[in-house]
Amino acid sequence: MIRVTEQESKYNNIDKMEVLEILKGINNEDRTVPLAVEKSLPQIERLVVAVAERMKAGGRLFYIGAGTSGRLGVVDASECPPTFGVPFDEVVGIIAGGDKAIRRAVENAEDDAQQAWADLKEFNINEKDCLVGLAASGTTPYVVGGLLTAKAHGVLTGCIVCNEGGPVAEASDFPVEVVVGPEFLTGSTRMKSGTAQKLVLNMLSTTVMIKLGRVKGNKMVDMQLTNHKLVDRGTLMVMTELNIDYKEAEDLLIRYGSVRKAVEASNK
Repeated sequence: MIRVTEQESKYNNIDKMEVLEILKGINNEDRTVPLAVEKSLPQIERLVVAVAERMKAGGRLFYIGAGTSGRLGVVDASECPPTFGVPFDEVVGIIAGGDKAIRRAVENAEDDAQQAWADLKEFNINEKDCLVGLAASGTTPYVVGGLLTAKAHGVLTGCIVCNEGGPVAEASDFPVEVVVGPEFLTGSTRMKSGTAQKLVLNMLSTTVMIKLGRVKGNKMVDMQLTNHKLVDRGTLMVMTELNIDYKEAEDLLIRYGSVRKAVEASNK
């Protein structure tokens, strides 16, 4: 397959450019990413609907990836509990090479086509669950192997890639292909490709959680109260919802542990 992500940058002699010229070039390329994502909205919609249906029936969402893609999956998964109040094992991010690969590259980890399924089995993945493979290239063996084996076991499969027609997409029931073109720095898929994957992950997890009832109006009513900023945000939500003063709202929030529970208890 022809990998657009590996094609030559449109910018030459960037090592000779002034700082502002480099920044303008990167910014010009970054502007194209949301437009590429927009073209993939029908694919994203199909993936979101399918994942939400499985999760409504009790399934979980897994991400697998290597390098930047794997790190993005781990980040998105780790944000779901504090943002939406879901259990920590409901959305799981797995990176090739294990958690140590989040900070430091693990040699050859992405080339092992069998390891992803071994990693997934540690979480007892089953036919109720969903697996989304993340691979800018669309060819990563770790991701391909995980998707193929998962599909054979009845797991719903999807992917977020930045090339069309690769083996990762072929292994997915619901592929999302966001073609952002060559990178500013040739082959550096942590740039536009990584941004595209992050945007799609934001869409996927946020929309799924909305459809699972984890948002009311436009508020994160199930967020975890893990710091003063979030306690203050939650208190203001309770104030607005119940038309009470700050202290009373804060007391209710602390007593019941979430905006939703505080409001529901007061409305009984």
